[in-house]
Amino acid sequence: MTHALAGWRKSSRSGDSTACVEIGFAPGVVGVRDTKDRQGGTIALSAAAWARFVDALKADRYGT
Repeated sequence: MTHALAGWRKSSRSGDSTACVEIGFAPGVVGVRDTKDRQGGTIALSAAAWARFVDALKADRYGT
């Protein structure tokens, strides 16, 4: 599944750290990649799956 992901960004909570992930967007898709290894591959999720994941994080369902 190849998409033209754009608008890559990392969380503002990451500060100057490079030990984080970035997210990019395409219509209906969110990509996730390692900030330190941007060419190392991208996980592509549907926008709906990404929204469910973020909601679960906010609800602390992963015990973070």
